[in-house]
Amino acid sequence: MPDLPFVTTDEMREVDRVMVAEYRIELIQMMENAGYSLSAFIRERFFAGDPRGRRVLAVCGTGSNGGGGLVCARRLHAWGTSVRVLTVHPPDRFMGVPEHQLDIVQRLPIPLTHAGQPTVLGDFDLVVDAMIGYGLDGPPREDTSRLIGLANDLGPNVVSLDVPSGLDATTGETPGEAIRATATLTLALPKTGLAAAGALDYVGELWVADIGVPPELYRATAPGVDVGPVFANAPFRRV
Repeated sequence: MPDLPFVTTDEMREVDRVMVAEYRIELIQMMENAGYSLSAFIRERFFAGDPRGRRVLAVCGTGSNGGGGLVCARRLHAWGTSVRVLTVHPPDRFMGVPEHQLDIVQRLPIPLTHAGQPTVLGDFDLVVDAMIGYGLDGPPREDTSRLIGLANDLGPNVVSLDVPSGLDATTGETPGEAIRATATLTLALPKTGLAAAGALDYVGELWVADIGVPPELYRATAPGVDVGPVFANAPFRRV
């Protein structure tokens, strides 16, 4: 199987832009693919193919990364997992497609609280980190930093979506608190920061998931990036 190229935050941002603007693959489709891939990865890698009765906490931000976490929570719930959602901010802070994903979760019997509410969380088999994606700019804010520390302490396993929250996706630097993941499921292509010196303690196992980016798009948006049918045999693979 061919090696995967690594891309910077700016290159991935351009891929996402062209997906929507030129290929008409909308954000809601990419978010669904990301969340489904994450739930399927958790089912296979951590729950031996059967997530029924397992206890999962999904910690979600208000952006696209959080939206993917909400999709993951919904999918795991449908597969019999005992899922709880904890959001960084109250529901009225969600907008756009993440708000749509939150609305779906709120219509289901999935316990949902936000960090500003007093709550007893209990014990979990796994924590989903879906707070900050590749768009980190400086250290996480105080409320997010608190949840990063909480997530690191809560579960025996923490799985990050795309990038461990608090890790710079391009440089691998951690300007503040950062998730120490058991595994990171990055999306489309691995980011350069995930392979940086010192990043391994935060990234854990590095996997990459298919979110439906056409290979031709990479060649058009990221010179020198040539990606073939790397997901022909599975929707995610170890890097």
